[in-house]
Amino acid sequence: MQARVKHSEVVVDQFTRQAQQFAQSPGARNEEILACILRMAQPHPADTALDVACGPGVLACALAKTMRHVTGIDLTPAMLDQARKTQAEQQVQNVTWDLGNVTALPYHDASFDVVTCRFAFHHFRDPLAVLRNIRRVCRPGGRIVVADSAPVAAKADAFNAMERLRDPSHTQAFPVEKLTALFEKAGLPQPRFEPMRLALELDSLLSRSWPREGDQARIRAMFEHALLEDTLDIQPRRQQGQIVFSFPVAILGVQVPHAG
Repeated sequence: MQARVKHSEVVVDQFTRQAQQFAQSPGARNEEILACILRMAQPHPADTALDVACGPGVLACALAKTMRHVTGIDLTPAMLDQARKTQAEQQVQNVTWDLGNVTALPYHDASFDVVTCRFAFHHFRDPLAVLRNIRRVCRPGGRIVVADSAPVAAKADAFNAMERLRDPSHTQAFPVEKLTALFEKAGLPQPRFEPMRLALELDSLLSRSWPREGDQARIRAMFEHALLEDTLDIQPRRQQGQIVFSFPVAILGVQVPHAG
């Protein structure tokens, strides 16, 4: 229990620092990934949705434009402040923001037609517990969509080592095979899977990251090495003097089965 409390504090610390920049980042605003999540969620006007670890609220507001009501929940108050700004900018009324720990979602069973979680599973100490909670609050026949970093298995250890240096709240990004296995362990069918890439630039990424002292140089060295041989599964290259690359992303969607 103590380890989880400490990790929660690291998450809040990191995302309090990152909140404003993260809200405007390419990852938060990527339209292609948002569109894919929306396709898998199959939103209907009468539906309600929950966005787990909602961050700056971009996905929640996108869902709300085609649904009756959306709830976003996040552990970090500063992120919910950004979510409210996103809501005001997009003039979306039918969204509620809750502060809470997603490992124990504070909602009744079968409360939502759609439950989403984007770019957060790699921050969870116990992603299976979170996915089981997501399944619990999603009604039978409802849809669950999870998007996260997903390095290939042979490069996952190196990718995770780099990400833990860059963001101390990072725990583990799973290859798609392990992500898919989590769904089975949570009592869900085999999910649909769409691979995607998130294009980024190293200097920009580091400018909105808060690694520990001395680790930024180690991260840059890892990227330089990856230019020679893509050890991180990020497809890096030099472009106009900058290192550009793309994170591997898996988007998985499933319909919750009816009992029996």
